[in-house]
Amino acid sequence: MEDDGGESSSFVVGLIENRAKENRTGELMNIALVITYEKKTGSSLMVGLAAFDLRSASLHLSQYIETSSSYQNTKTLLHFYDPVVIILPPNKLASNCSSAVAELVDRLYGSVKKVVLPRSCFDDTKGAILIKNLAAKEPSALGLDTYYKQYYLCLAAAAATLKWTEAEKGIVVTNYSLSVTFNGSFDHMNIDATSVYNLEIIEPFHSNLLGTSNKKRSLFHMLKTTKTIGGSRLLRANLLQPLKDIETINARLDCLPKKVTAEALAVDRAKKSQVLVSSVILLKTALDALPLLSKVLKDVKSSLLSNIYKSVCENEKYDLIKKRIGEVIDEDVLHARVPFVACTQQCFAVKAGIDGLLDISRRSFCETSEEIGVTLTAIHNLANNYREDFKLPNLKLTFKNRQGFHFVIPQKNIQGKLPSKFIQLNARNKSAAAECYTRTEVCLEELMDDIRENVSVLTLLAEVLCLLDMIVNSFAHMISTKPVDRYTRPEFTENGPLAIDSGRHPILECIHNDFVANDIFLSEASNMVIVMGPNMSGKSTYLQQVCLIVILAQVGCYVPARFSTLRVVDRMFTRMGAVDNLESNSSTFMTEMKETAFIMQNVTRRSLIVMDELGRATSSTDGFAMAWSCCEHLLSLKAYTIFATHMENISELVTLYPNVKILHFHVDLKNNHLDFKVFQLKEGTTRIPHYGLLLAEVAGLPSSVIETARMITSRISEKASADSRNA
Repeated sequence: MEDDGGESSSFVVGLIENRAKENRTGELMNIALVITYEKKTGSSLMVGLAAFDLRSASLHLSQYIETSSSYQNTKTLLHFYDPVVIILPPNKLASNCSSAVAELVDRLYGSVKKVVLPRSCFDDTKGAILIKNLAAKEPSALGLDTYYKQYYLCLAAAAATLKWTEAEKGIVVTNYSLSVTFNGSFDHMNIDATSVYNLEIIEPFHSNLLGTSNKKRSLFHMLKTTKTIGGSRLLRANLLQPLKDIETINARLDCLPKKVTAEALAVDRAKKSQVLVSSVILLKTALDALPLLSKVLKDVKSSLLSNIYKSVCENEKYDLIKKRIGEVIDEDVLHARVPFVACTQQCFAVKAGIDGLLDISRRSFCETSEEIGVTLTAIHNLANNYREDFKLPNLKLTFKNRQGFHFVIPQKNIQGKLPSKFIQLNARNKSAAAECYTRTEVCLEELMDDIRENVSVLTLLAEVLCLLDMIVNSFAHMISTKPVDRYTRPEFTENGPLAIDSGRHPILECIHNDFVANDIFLSEASNMVIVMGPNMSGKSTYLQQVCLIVILAQVGCYVPARFSTLRVVDRMFTRMGAVDNLESNSSTFMTEMKETAFIMQNVTRRSLIVMDELGRATSSTDGFAMAWSCCEHLLSLKAYTIFATHMENISELVTLYPNVKILHFHVDLKNNHLDFKVFQLKEGTTRIPHYGLLLAEVAGLPSSVIETARMITSRISEKASADSRNA
């Protein structure tokens, strides 16, 4: 599982919308009337999704109700899986009706390959049969009967996804080897795609911050010190869907003070003919590392690490697999990263004497390799001559599995050609190696059949190594590189408050050494905090900071705070800033309202809602009315809410509702100039007269413009005062 840049997505996703079942064969009925009704009435649609991981042979099934016309749930899952292929039924459901999901994919995922399969491929009965035959776990453990009755849509999507994957990718899943999960997101915090963007969880808003040469990173990039591809993907998945189970979170937190190391493994990305040989060598390397892992974990006190020791290190099946591999694979063969060395290792992986034709192929490979070895000195000399004679200092001699030995030089500066003799040696060497791979594959067929019988324990080993990579090389590494007590262990309660003492922004504090810490306290008795203050006082940073701390805590990591205790969050919603969305023909205010509608329709009592400047994109009266009304609605739900605004009248909510608390960011006003270097959160309201004019002056507007604005402001204030007296 070497981190060789192969972190790009490997998911094939199948999607299908609500439909009725015609009969027990699971064939699809025309759903035009259903879709038409949903669009006219604005009610919800059912969507089934199947995500197949090409790398790990795992299938993730989800079925859910879309409660928003913007299809936020579908966008969230597509953002989570980041598919390379999206499989859909035909777009046209009837003469006058189109698939809303297909339109969404066309509009937002135009760069992703889209495949349209006939509706007959989306057969839930076939999907259920496939999963029953392929799943590594018993059907009863998956609750297949229940899911077949209730979640037929995701089974239909699974049938189409598996069919296409086998036909187009040539991936045939053997019986009882497929890892299947149903609706896994129910066990995790749900963060919608908009919030993922707002919080900079995966990608930052800007690559550089003004006034510093350090690149601003996302939360994922800050934590991504993992050593394996699997560990990086697990980290990304956890940040997008943090845990909700307190026991599991605490089990991870128990690991962090301990220093545990695990042997990093690697995956070779060679040609298809080499993959099998490389995989066996990698498996052998992984099993050879188990004694080291066993030694490190033997006396641990952490329940999670102890369970890993018992389930992996004490499992006799790994020794049996290792012994069986040792009967075929030479004990001196190890995985190599250098391409030419790896090529040689793979050719000599199988023990001598097992296959006569393989032994003959090896002799031919040795002869050409020796000739190349003799010729290499001359080639290196030639490369040096080329660099000097043709002034090509960047000319390199490299070896890759596909091209063999070759020169790498800028195309515009090519002045000579590679000697024909060396090209011939390349061809002969590649041909001999290919024959070795072919014969080796024949020798490994029986071995692979034996290994497949224990695929479940190998899947467990892979998951364990990815988990250890994330916990040790990401979470523990981050803590160990910080000053003592800068990151502390969060505490969790079932129904307690969300309290953070001296919390800091985990990303920005890496850039600004003098980052100002601030507190937050939310409880059922005081479930809404309204944060006030002028623009640039620190409100948006504070909102993002609280959310990132909660996410870090619920993935099982220490957090940047002096102390923290949290109630587990089931869904996190953010509404921060907005611009016109030309793709959906939505103005800034319409975008605000759509995002707010999604929050209101999906919020639960245990959600965390963070809203920044709601209603600023329309008239002041309408914007204030919407902001006030939304606050009242959220207060009635008892959901924990942080509401940032510079509408001063919103603070009057505290006079009507005892569960509202008003805070403000303090800003110094010196000589009629604003000082934004304080960033200190204080209780109560604050009022800085005409701070908009002061900000405009800081921005560099001409003094004449500022003076005119002051005159206009004065007249408006005088008129408002007069109207008030007359009333």
